[in-house]
Amino acid sequence: MKKTFISCLILTTTILYSQTEVDGLMMPKKNICLGGIFQNSSWSNYWEGTFKRDNLNFGTVTTNTIAFNANYGITDKINIIAGLPYIQTKVSGGTLIGQSGFQDISFTLKYNVLEKKVNKTTFSLIALAGFSIPTTDYVADYLPLSIGLQSKTTTFRLMGDYQIGKIFATLSAAYVARANIIIDRDAYFTTEYIYSNEVAMPDVYTNNLRMGYRSEELIAELIYDNWLTLGGFDITKNNMPFPSNMMNMSKIGFHGKYTFKKLRGLALLGGYNYVIDGRNVGQSQSFYGGLFYTINFTKL
Repeated sequence: MKKTFISCLILTTTILYSQTEVDGLMMPKKNICLGGIFQNSSWSNYWEGTFKRDNLNFGTVTTNTIAFNANYGITDKINIIAGLPYIQTKVSGGTLIGQSGFQDISFTLKYNVLEKKVNKTTFSLIALAGFSIPTTDYVADYLPLSIGLQSKTTTFRLMGDYQIGKIFATLSAAYVARANIIIDRDAYFTTEYIYSNEVAMPDVYTNNLRMGYRSEELIAELIYDNWLTLGGFDITKNNMPFPSNMMNMSKIGFHGKYTFKKLRGLALLGGYNYVIDGRNVGQSQSFYGGLFYTINFTKL
């Protein structure tokens, strides 16, 4: 079975992923998928280093995100993906003021390196390369209410997808290189005082496992996602988080997508994610849903 099911974008976490960056599907040649998705994420408990606690100074932190996405099939083996989120943050307690605005625009090139089919079994090896840049001058040094970290990033991902019949599993791993950022103060403390306004951002390693049911009309999958910062330091006691903190997390979740039979280009999707373990991050739960429409230019 050829894996050219309509594959659109999705936001899976407060760290922004597009669905086609972590799934084994490709957009067919001269097809474009456009749409948006809304996500609500909230947490009241967080890890200060490895110590789990709450903080009455901000109560519950809530992040609402609207992500605008596009995925175009240059060929059946090469896709280009773009995404831009608008983010709003707020707290339920204390005096901190939430932030809002457009975050970072991202572009990703996805290449199906290898596809082998034997009877009802298909294996694909897929490589991805992408980058992101901030689109506005939002404040990075205002965690946990910043809408982003102001760091330009470059991402390299390798993915394997195995499907037998309508059951599948997809495993991927990625390295995220992050550029230094500039903050609005002349000195700051990490594990020592640094007299500069430039902050060295640690790179990140991430892996993602998803498995479940996949057909032309329906996708239902369980997800495990891990994010590991390669460096950084812990939040100091009773202090605000800092952009170059070590931020590690493991999440589990569920994702579903339904493509309407009578409106073939229209797809409805949704899902849920929950942080089960972390370091210097909030124990968030996230709900999301969205609509996407695919246009086939070969039929116009």
